[in-house]
Amino acid sequence: MDLSIYVIPISIIGARIYYIIFSFDEFGWNFLKIINIRTGGLAIYGGIIAGALTVILFSKKRNIKILDVLDRIAPYLALGQGLGRWGNFFNVEAYGSETTRPWRMGIYTAGKYTEVHPTFLYESIANFMIFCVLMTIRKKRKFSGQIVYLYLIMYSFIRFFIEGLRIDSLMFYGFRISQALSMIVFVIFSIILIKKVVKTSNDNKNIEK
Repeated sequence: MDLSIYVIPISIIGARIYYIIFSFDEFGWNFLKIINIRTGGLAIYGGIIAGALTVILFSKKRNIKILDVLDRIAPYLALGQGLGRWGNFFNVEAYGSETTRPWRMGIYTAGKYTEVHPTFLYESIANFMIFCVLMTIRKKRKFSGQIVYLYLIMYSFIRFFIEGLRIDSLMFYGFRISQALSMIVFVIFSIILIKKVVKTSNDNKNIEK
């Protein structure tokens, strides 16, 4: 409860700052536009980064194991993302390119009717699945960090492909920021998890000997 007092508002600020950095032409130095989040403009990766930093500092100050705290938070972060994506539906945002797939979503943009990929729905379903997987695995956790590593690997994997369908991606020199970051996160934490699994397995074998 103490942590939530800090991590929730700081994550929102981080999500906003991340969005503004890569959409600076839209905001410039207009302070009123920058703080007006009612018109949208929160990026989940910015929220995750700011939230993670807050957890690290909080845990160090309270002398709590950082990875244990992150493992506890990770499943509910996925659940929150799954629920939060429905805000994109109500705001008619974060949708994908035009499609004729049976599950397409019809929207009106600039007075024109268009049928598009409901990318918000794809990510919402994926996040609910991640939540279920993590809640199941955490009961059999083998080492600290296992849950948060799996969260980062699974989320970055699905986000990489979903981001490729979106038409409102934050761009940097022609690259989709979230897609590039997803690839980096996936590779780094896959390596970390594999090394940790191997180490844990070897340690268990040594104990048995």
